[in-house]
Amino acid sequence: MRLIQLATATLLLTPALTACDRKTAVEAPPRATDTAPSPTQTSMIAVPIDADTTALKRALERAVPKTLWTINRREKACVQPQRVKVFGKKVKVTPAIPCTIVGRVTRGPLRLRGVGDEIVVDVPLSATIAARDVGGVLKGETATGAAMANARVRIDVTPDWQTRGTARISYGWTKAPGIDFLGKRITFTDEADAKLKPVIRDVEREVNREIARIDIRRQASEVWRQSFTALELNRDKPPVWMRVTPQRILYGGYRMDGQRMRLNLGLEAITETFVSGRPTDPAPTPLPRLVRAQPAPHLDVRVPVLADYAQLEPVVDRALRKRSARPFVLPELGSMMVTFGKSTIYGAPGGRIAVGVDVDAKLAERSGVPTRGRLWMTAVPVNEPGSAEVRFTRLSINGDTDGVGGDLLILLGRSEGFAPLIAAALTQNFTRDLGELQGKIKRAVDQRREGPFVIRTHVDNFEIGTIKAYGNGLYLPVRMVGGARVDYRPAG
Repeated sequence: MRLIQLATATLLLTPALTACDRKTAVEAPPRATDTAPSPTQTSMIAVPIDADTTALKRALERAVPKTLWTINRREKACVQPQRVKVFGKKVKVTPAIPCTIVGRVTRGPLRLRGVGDEIVVDVPLSATIAARDVGGVLKGETATGAAMANARVRIDVTPDWQTRGTARISYGWTKAPGIDFLGKRITFTDEADAKLKPVIRDVEREVNREIARIDIRRQASEVWRQSFTALELNRDKPPVWMRVTPQRILYGGYRMDGQRMRLNLGLEAITETFVSGRPTDPAPTPLPRLVRAQPAPHLDVRVPVLADYAQLEPVVDRALRKRSARPFVLPELGSMMVTFGKSTIYGAPGGRIAVGVDVDAKLAERSGVPTRGRLWMTAVPVNEPGSAEVRFTRLSINGDTDGVGGDLLILLGRSEGFAPLIAAALTQNFTRDLGELQGKIKRAVDQRREGPFVIRTHVDNFEIGTIKAYGNGLYLPVRMVGGARVDYRPAG
């Protein structure tokens, strides 16, 4: 990166000067006391809750009796009189045949399955019906039949986290119960249907009652309370944490997944990011009312990439130490050998960065005591949108040079080889740090467990903001866009 042309700019400066046997005391630039903000953004995190319907199945097994109905009654005409025409008139040749109808309808084991957003309860039915003592002729004939009843249940969750269901039950005979007698087929479906109708109503009532007992609120309350937390985005160098403060829960319906009912919930939360140790968890609030809306999960986090000034100083020192092996060439005075001391870097007011460097300089063609002093540079860091390449503008002098325009240190500060060297060292460090941090975060947020949560996160894009100098470091906001899903999986 080419920094702006500094050769013609009045740069840095300045000094405890000893050239010309004169010293000028110059104060260092004031230090900024502001701190980089902790970015705040709103994200929507998918937090599906699974409700196990096996409890509903067990409850229905208890509620629905094994024997749905029984019958034992005497019928005067199980078989109607048989008549034939004789000379144009119908003549009864057999009387009505009475009998006793006995039987029962039982159910088999209930089966629950999911079809889209419906819970289907399969109730297999078996009918055994017999006609006993049929007119003293038929000693007993047993008819068997089979039917399948289906309870199709839709569940709703109210704003106060209560579950309620609407069950509609239908059934059909796969084998109608009946017997053959005197060449006729006698079926008993009418009798069975009459007995089954009130039973079906009872089953519907029991289904709705048991659905209302599904405790969604308890699990949702635990998820809500546990979500007031801080999640680690990067362990160290630097440590980055995201604090989550839930605001509301959106409900977008449910789907059946085997024996589990999966509620489509989204946790709308304020996400704050910290480059520091673990921040304190926010105080949990009571579980809010459920908002009926389709959640669109997205992770939108501002990751503050903060370059601590103390971490930048060794970078500048190494660059200057390496450069001191070659002389600086001053157009008016010739070659100058320079030794640099430890640098000082901090934030100055007005979004500026201040860099102070101790200098021990001596012209190659002159003898005598070296010129010693300190050069100060203040400048505003800037970057192009979406770029981590940093350059420095609005360079300024800190202090009064007492009109010593030809002083050796001022000439050194104006030279092309000094300030661009410092700027290049800072820029290279910042770009590398950003790339490393992005890689660490992508690896760290893939999938992991935090207490009772299994967190799955993916990062689709990093967007770089505008750099600014604060009292506690160079701050480059980076927007991390992707998705996040939190599954509640308590141990045990």
